[in-house]
Amino acid sequence: MPELSPGPWLRLTALVAVVATGLVVASGELGLAHRVLALVALAPLVALVVAAWVAHRRLLGVTAAALGLFVAEIALGGLVSVSGAGWLGPVHVGAAVLAFAASALAAAAVYRGERAPRGAARDYVTLTKPRIMSLLLLTGACGMFVGAEGVPPLGDLAVMLAGLALACGGASALNHVLDADIDRLMGKRTQARPVAAGRVPPTRALEFGLALSAASFVLLASLSNMLTALLALAGNLFYVLVYTRWLKRTTPQNIVIGGAAGAVPPLVGWAAATGNLTLPALFLFLIVFVWTPPHFWALALLIRRDYEAASVPMLPVVRGERETTRQILLYSLGLVAVTLLPLTWSMFGLVYALAALVLGGAFVALAWRLRREATQGRAAVLFHYSLAYLALLFVAMAVDPLVA
Repeated sequence: MPELSPGPWLRLTALVAVVATGLVVASGELGLAHRVLALVALAPLVALVVAAWVAHRRLLGVTAAALGLFVAEIALGGLVSVSGAGWLGPVHVGAAVLAFAASALAAAAVYRGERAPRGAARDYVTLTKPRIMSLLLLTGACGMFVGAEGVPPLGDLAVMLAGLALACGGASALNHVLDADIDRLMGKRTQARPVAAGRVPPTRALEFGLALSAASFVLLASLSNMLTALLALAGNLFYVLVYTRWLKRTTPQNIVIGGAAGAVPPLVGWAAATGNLTLPALFLFLIVFVWTPPHFWALALLIRRDYEAASVPMLPVVRGERETTRQILLYSLGLVAVTLLPLTWSMFGLVYALAALVLGGAFVALAWRLRREATQGRAAVLFHYSLAYLALLFVAMAVDPLVA
């Protein structure tokens, strides 16, 4: 990755780190709020260290020092709360002040150097994959409606959606960076992506993705709750590190396991509404998890040659069309069964039950048609229907308690 001066996204992240660590120092007497602020401040500091490690090695020393001192401050704070202040109290305060000073030095180092062009705004929007994000936000919003058993407070809903959008956008931007090499091999559909086409340097996309990811954690931890922030972060990291970096390039079961990342948004919504995770929330996760393989394999059938050109071991490439259509049908049947599980827990009523049966029946019928004759047209119909299916099913979940 070419060495460039830090861009605006990393500079903004550095400013957030300074403000957050400063607030931690200032809030020492606030108890729980102080501890929450300490966890919030970790996100931008970690983002700075990752960016320094990957793209700006001259910043690694000062950013790592800031993070190390801040982690030490948190550890000392834990000891003080357990054993009482004593001599540890002044040491704890001193570590906090040093961490703040180090973060300020790191920010100064980030701002040193020539200002680099940001690139076209529409390219940065493209990096967030807005079409994919829209479905993730819908499932997250519906998960919050289900958790609240009705309409959640609109302010809380807005915070959750903003935080989830930042997490999804950040993960997608990092996906563009990691997949740039195979995007260039997969035909017109991916060659024109901003990083693959060279319109956005990988370093800038990395900084953008890290900035959005850190901002998501800061927003959700501050204005929603820590569980919501951790779930959004977990989905982000799973998509980037487990699916994109590892599974996608190594196994035809990549999307089966990697689908867990796309199944996290309903949990984020549920946690934002309730502050906890219970078995009913896991039903929502399981529905999206089982839906993902037949949805994605239908797309993989359409662009099989692109995956072959990039040597990506998607199921149609490794096992062929016949086995792929068999797996699509089996997962479609399993999906219908999984969508009925919430009814056994009395989570929903008639509206959801009818939606699950009618929508699921159509899904299985389309999968059966594709199994009988694996044409491009039938694969396209199933792929597009699967998008509408998930959206309508989750809307039915959200509406069901409102009409009960």
